Amino acid sequence: MAKPANLDPSPPTQRLVGYARVSADDPFNDTQVDELRAAGCHRILQEHETGASSARPVLTKLLKDLTLGDTLVVVRLDRLARSVSHLLEVIENLEKRGVHFRSLHDPIDTSTPQGMVSLQVLSAVVQLERAVIVERTKSGMKAAKARGKLAGNPGLRERRPEAIRAVSLARERVYLDGLMASVETWLPTVRQLRPQHSWDDVVLILNRRGHDWTVERLRRAIHRMVRENLVEPELLLRSPRRPPEHRLMQVVARIAIADPDLSLRRIAAQLDQMHERPPRGGRKWQPSSVRVLLDDARRLGFMRS
Repeated sequence: MAKPANLDPSPPTQRLVGYARVSADDPFNDTQVDELRAAGCHRILQEHETGASSARPVLTKLLKDLTLGDTLVVVRLDRLARSVSHLLEVIENLEKRGVHFRSLHDPIDTSTPQGMVSLQVLSAVVQLERAVIVERTKSGMKAAKARGKLAGNPGLRERRPEAIRAVSLARERVYLDGLMASVETWLPTVRQLRPQHSWDDVVLILNRRGHDWTVERLRRAIHRMVRENLVEPELLLRSPRRPPEHRLMQVVARIAIADPDLSLRRIAAQLDQMHERPPRGGRKWQPSSVRVLLDDARRLGFMRS
């Protein structure tokens, strides 16, 4: 007699994935790998920095590949993030996907209540720091006004070219730093989709994953990163024109790319909610029709196999 199926399987074993970021002349390299291995990491990826480049292709791919139940482990927080705000953004994105984060030398472990409390304290400190900076700026402007001085840069008021140029460069640097702080959360998707998909499709998929892009802002971001040689110019190529009969295929592909875990039946349910008419008639979408469109989408390059 066959044994009954196990209706309450035990949860999967937690996978620890280590990440080490080192420079060519950094003796900390071996120590990081040894500590990560001793902590139980079954897989360790190393990022070797080159010059002043802020791009981290190994980390970008790792953050994309981590799946539900994984734990990303680093030796210290500065091995992962460039700033506290960047750290919080990365961890928030991981938590949304059911991936935990642990730093061996810091009290941060999102799989434990104590670690989550430490993370909340860190987030509160960042918010306090921003508030203090804003308050100090307002107080400084108020004090300058009381002394009869005009707030701001005298060079800008006098329209000096060197002052205007310096401010413009500073703004561009701040803009690029802001892009790089979040690049791991959106650039892999852009690379996956462009230029086969239109900018509208890319923005739709990113925003379904919790982002807040517009076509204009995303194109500007990619243009800026191309000028800095941080991404491939091919991302800016014009997307191919698609025949009108490909519209349903695009819709199905967008849904599947935005949420790869959706079953055929759930995609069909979403199409019903969107009031899309099945290609072969009828009132409701069937999983078989979704499968045909997905197969065609992969064959024609709308999405990867």
